[in-house]
Amino acid sequence: MALPVAFFGVFFAYPVAAIVARGLKVDGVWQLGRIWDVLAQSDIRHVLWFTTWQALASTALTLLIALPGAYVFARFDFRGKQVLRAVVTVPFVLPTVVVGTAFLALVGRGGLLDELWGVRLDTTVWAILLAHVFFNYAVVVRTVGGLWSQLDPRQEEAARMLGASRLAAWRKVTLPALSPAVAAAALMVFLFTFTSFGVVQILGGPTFSTLEVEIYRQTSEIFDLSTAAVLTIIQFVAVGAILAVHAWTVRRRETALRLVAPETTARRPRGAGQWALLAGVLATIAVLLVLPLAVLVQRSLDAPDFGYYRALTTDDSGIFLVAPIEAIGNSLEYALAATAIAVLIGGLAAAALTRRAGRLVRGFDALLMLPLGVSAVTVGFGFLIALDEPPLNLRSSWILVPLAQALVGVPFVVRTMLPVLRAVDGRLREAAAVLGASPWRVWREVDLPMVRRALLVAAGFAFAVSLGEFGATVFIARPDNPTLPVAVARLLGRAGDLNYGQAMALSTILMVVCAVALLLLERVRTDRTGEF
Repeated sequence: MALPVAFFGVFFAYPVAAIVARGLKVDGVWQLGRIWDVLAQSDIRHVLWFTTWQALASTALTLLIALPGAYVFARFDFRGKQVLRAVVTVPFVLPTVVVGTAFLALVGRGGLLDELWGVRLDTTVWAILLAHVFFNYAVVVRTVGGLWSQLDPRQEEAARMLGASRLAAWRKVTLPALSPAVAAAALMVFLFTFTSFGVVQILGGPTFSTLEVEIYRQTSEIFDLSTAAVLTIIQFVAVGAILAVHAWTVRRRETALRLVAPETTARRPRGAGQWALLAGVLATIAVLLVLPLAVLVQRSLDAPDFGYYRALTTDDSGIFLVAPIEAIGNSLEYALAATAIAVLIGGLAAAALTRRAGRLVRGFDALLMLPLGVSAVTVGFGFLIALDEPPLNLRSSWILVPLAQALVGVPFVVRTMLPVLRAVDGRLREAAAVLGASPWRVWREVDLPMVRRALLVAAGFAFAVSLGEFGATVFIARPDNPTLPVAVARLLGRAGDLNYGQAMALSTILMVVCAVALLLLERVRTDRTGEF
């Protein structure tokens, strides 16, 4: 556990603490009164209120739209189900910048709705809410659907035979068993939308701002570090509370899973009602998930002879010091390095959590999830502030970007590997040790063969999320080595059809790379790997 603890201490806790100290310390004295001064500002209170209510609204809307999909994937067996599962998951691993860009192409100026009916939803809250549903649909389908598929339907059938209506049987039998998974999914969606950055930055315009966007604005535009530090503390406390509740619901969910029948319950739809439900879910997926991506691809092809793609090969010192196309190679190199770091740190952390128990270990487990909720903007700017002096003078080093990306990848590695490692019979390890095997050989001969596929899945998730990391990378990626998300954001921030088209082209390339990684992940997916 020593290496994961040191990694998070140096590259997460230290940069965040450095930013907070820089903002709230004056001449070595803490200025805690600044917290109340910031909270007294009406515009800050408006940001806090919008951050909270849009997260609640996004969560409720996502559950409303995605729960029927969870039921269909859990209970129905139909042709193309595995491919459709991958399609549903693609939005979740896409960078939020690409999600925002896709919806901009659909509902923004010159978008599909604007061309057909003269309707524009960009800079409105509806664009943000729909984009959040698009991004988090897979969270509900995989989390709730994964449990739903393991519930024995005969329990509900028995209740109906005893006279209960279909609704009453579902409410009294199925819903109580599903409630921990529904609560866990809702909390995860709330966490992701509460800390939303790329989607709100692109679609919200100057009208709407979440805590994450406001931290970025205070840090990079206004240079008010004290306000940014206060907002970071507020977000840290809120995320900590959310993760504490999430850990409690996950424990309840694991208890419920031990009580249900493990057999597969999916079957072909029967009757007009079930076929109508399947058709409705397929239509929802087509309109809400596939259409924005299709419009994104179409917008990237608007110029004749792949003009926007060819323009990516041209140097433009107005935005980059290199041709935008070089961002592809940069992103792949950074993501591969970040994946290696995340698999190493996450694998060691998962192994330590498997072999140890106690309150301290549970606290470390919660710590591993914090990078998903704490401001990535704060982490990125903290890297610049904290890691610029010996012995950690990494400010000009290329490794800074993979380190920041790995912080986001580690939680996915841990959550994917932990269920599989916990399923390994400890007596096998003990028997190997009694026969004289070293700890390394025990891992190689006992654990590795059982977790190899989960390890590949974890690496796939880490690669996808590292490829799309934006909040921290936007601060530390150098102009001569931009990543794909940073390049997309900078192109969108500059006026002109050519820049807009190049942003669509780069977003399409990034989407295809993420989708390929996800499809490869689905090929090695095993039922014993973790689900989110």
